[in-house]
Amino acid sequence: MMVPAALLLLGALAAVVAPRLLARADWPDHEPVVALWAWQCVVAAVLLCCVLSMTLSAAAAWVAVRGHVFAPAPHSVVDAYALSKGSPWAATTAVALACGGAWTAAMLVREVLRARAHRRQSRDELLVRAPLLPGEEPSSDRLVVLEGERPDAWWLPGATPQLVVTTAALRRLKGRQLDAVLAHEQGHAQARHDWLLHCSAALAVGFPQVPVFAAFRDEMHRLVELAADDMASRRFGRLTTALALVELNEDRGVFGPCPTPQAHVPQRVHRLLAPPDRLTPSRRLRLTAAATLVPVIPLLVAFVPGLRALG
Repeated sequence: MMVPAALLLLGALAAVVAPRLLARADWPDHEPVVALWAWQCVVAAVLLCCVLSMTLSAAAAWVAVRGHVFAPAPHSVVDAYALSKGSPWAATTAVALACGGAWTAAMLVREVLRARAHRRQSRDELLVRAPLLPGEEPSSDRLVVLEGERPDAWWLPGATPQLVVTTAALRRLKGRQLDAVLAHEQGHAQARHDWLLHCSAALAVGFPQVPVFAAFRDEMHRLVELAADDMASRRFGRLTTALALVELNEDRGVFGPCPTPQAHVPQRVHRLLAPPDRLTPSRRLRLTAAATLVPVIPLLVAFVPGLRALG
């Protein structure tokens, strides 16, 4: 029963230490795509620790489960985990972790259903405000222009994604600024950022007392915007993208002294106007490889006793 306990301790350690290390580092603002991958690897490692600990705890508590988990393994491998000795906490741990897994799946399903309902409602509103012409069929690259006094642009994901722009945005955005906004929204769609936001929101809502999941959700919202800004700026320039952000948001009070829900916009504009130095390709590769190895550690902890027995 030492391995399930070690996995739980490892998961708790990763949940506490990794977010602090990422928060103190300055490279996530330089390389948001690498930071997105690092956060996903950290959360995957935490969840993997829980899944592996649940499996081994259930194998220690119930012989039937042990027979399925270690069915093809020789007796020496089973003996290496010392599961036959049992533990009074094995069944409790397995049931608690299984309930947590079921709750996580339920929260993810609820988040996906809620997002689909919101998209369906948004599409119905679009059909009312911008109906299709007689004989016109919706296409995957359709640009929808809405009459509106507030400059705005957003990407509506789904089976037939649509890019929505208001007439106020068309009047405000000059020259290539509109192209930069469109490239920003298309960057979200190409990278499927909506799925990252759904998963992070499901974990944060399902486990509000777990700080790593709340930090994961907040960082996903921030980093996906930085990544989309970079995709737009690489095509149309940092100054053009920054001016487009200012034109779209200056009437919302985000540049004033009072905090607003879009308080991150000034930081994004400053980042575009004074871009941080990008990391070298070799350092980006090292960071990506290090992040990829984080979920491998729980696998090593879980499988090393069995591999030693086979050796």
